[in-house]
Amino acid sequence: MIVRQLKEIRKSDRHVESKGWHSDRLLLKDDDMGFSFHVTTMFAGEELHMHYQNHLEAVLVLKGAGTIEDLGTGLTHELKAGVMYALNNNDKHIVRPTEDILCACVFNPPVTGREVHDESGAYPADTAIDASDARERALAE
Repeated sequence: MIVRQLKEIRKSDRHVESKGWHSDRLLLKDDDMGFSFHVTTMFAGEELHMHYQNHLEAVLVLKGAGTIEDLGTGLTHELKAGVMYALNNNDKHIVRPTEDILCACVFNPPVTGREVHDESGAYPADTAIDASDARERALAE
């Protein structure tokens, strides 16, 4: 069983800050859960261009308000407490918080911990093969 306190994560190297947001990573790849779990704040007045090409993400807005624009469809959706969005097609998008947005996020595959967005708005792919992946690949051959 893994038990962690958000206030402790915020004082550790699992607290990651970048322009327009900060993220507290409660579960990471090395926790072997198959996904990572983050509590993230996106700051009011920012325009966050993101395109997770290597990850799928689901987000539940807990507090705050803004919009998310799907750049593939041109549709814009309201974000407020209780709204969930899932980037199930590696959707290129822009989040525009009008109030600080506090949200809970899940990433698959899990992130390793220190990722920030690259110039395309993505987190880099984790190219490391862990032991269980290597074993599964060997058995499949």
